[in-house]
Amino acid sequence: MKMKSVTQVLIATGFLALTACSASADNSISQLKQKLAKQLPGREITSINTTPMKGIYEVVIAKRQIVYTDAKGEYILAGDMIDLAKKSSLTEQRTAELQKTDFSKLPLEQAFKEVRGDGSRVLAVFSDPDCPYCKRLERESLNGITNVTIYTFLMPLSIHPDAERKSKVIWCAADKQAAWSNFMLKDQMLEGKSDCENPVEKNMKLAETLGISGTPALIFKSGQIVSGAIPKEQIEQLLAAK
Repeated sequence: MKMKSVTQVLIATGFLALTACSASADNSISQLKQKLAKQLPGREITSINTTPMKGIYEVVIAKRQIVYTDAKGEYILAGDMIDLAKKSSLTEQRTAELQKTDFSKLPLEQAFKEVRGDGSRVLAVFSDPDCPYCKRLERESLNGITNVTIYTFLMPLSIHPDAERKSKVIWCAADKQAAWSNFMLKDQMLEGKSDCENPVEKNMKLAETLGISGTPALIFKSGQIVSGAIPKEQIEQLLAAK
């Protein structure tokens, strides 16, 4: 289901004040930002925005993390802001918006691809060969999904000691997709060289810039990033999203 942005929710409910021409409101937020910047040294205050709760402001830190503060910047609240009437998390919706990326700018040369059916839809997946949830994604969630081109970015996690070697063996294989599928779907042992030029380190840095810290992480054409072995039905819905 397509999630509305916090701004859309606020406009729809009448909580968002028209402050574009209000110098006093702009100055108030500017002063609040300056104060928080001093109180949170080393943390980038990306933006501060109004919320439906009177006197409570949304604070975006380092472009991705959301916390809340009072009008004087004396307190910080961490957690979800819930719209009880709609039974939805405004924080979750806003976080998903902040995490969006431009699919067309992904360095697809750092991934290997699998074309299913006509390949008309696109999906990027950051995955670790030793991640059990990645195997669940491959065996269950992606099973049967067609008319899609899947780009797999190998992203071995440090908690899996042999994942980096396996990732490099997969990349060095003559048929990367076949090596990946045989291991993830059939548990076939990986054999071969692992010393070819590979993008594993670049993928780790890319994941960091995208705010991806775990696997699997899926990126859809809409730019939405979703973590975890989500159900097949949800993948289909997100593949259809504009």
